[in-house]
Amino acid sequence: MCRLLCVKSAQEFEISPLLEQLATISRESKEYQGHGWGCAWVEDGIWRYYHHIDPIWEHGLDDFGKTTLLLAHARSAFRDEGIVIENNMPFHDQRYAFIFNGELQGVRIKEQGRIGAEKIFNYIKRFDKGDMLTAMQRAISVINKKTRYVRALNLVIADTKYAWLASEFNEDPDYFQMHKRESKDMKIVSSQPYPDESGWHAISNNIIEKV
Repeated sequence: MCRLLCVKSAQEFEISPLLEQLATISRESKEYQGHGWGCAWVEDGIWRYYHHIDPIWEHGLDDFGKTTLLLAHARSAFRDEGIVIENNMPFHDQRYAFIFNGELQGVRIKEQGRIGAEKIFNYIKRFDKGDMLTAMQRAISVINKKTRYVRALNLVIADTKYAWLASEFNEDPDYFQMHKRESKDMKIVSSQPYPDESGWHAISNNIIEKV
């Protein structure tokens, strides 16, 4: 299972300190998060992407500039399989970037994708008629009905202006429950609170909302 980070701000912020926090969380996680990592950020109104196969805590994180919207993902590959850079998130198309953490057992949907997370991304987009929140609600409802057991399903989809979060888990809340921290200008959603930092709140289970 993976570690997720979404940061959205009215003002530009430095990317590197946020990635450093994700690196710390990933390095100290009870599950190994070192099967590569990636990030996506908005620059000049378009998405920029970076992926690497090394663990995020072994990587230099100094040269990422500023943004108003950041998605980042540290990967823990299911069953230690498919450890190639092509499977590192964020996944993306011309409009959206996507990150995922969770485990679905016995999924009965047909969709294209190299791994389960990419199939979920593509499946949600089937329902997008210009309202991503509604698309996520409809798609995740179907996914739940067609899945034998959802251990957890945490994901963020973002375009260059907005981000949407879904969070659901049926066990191990200490690991799977998402958290958020909000200030006047910035919203942060993370798999775990930053160490030694106050102001974090647990996100309710079974939620789909705009960040």
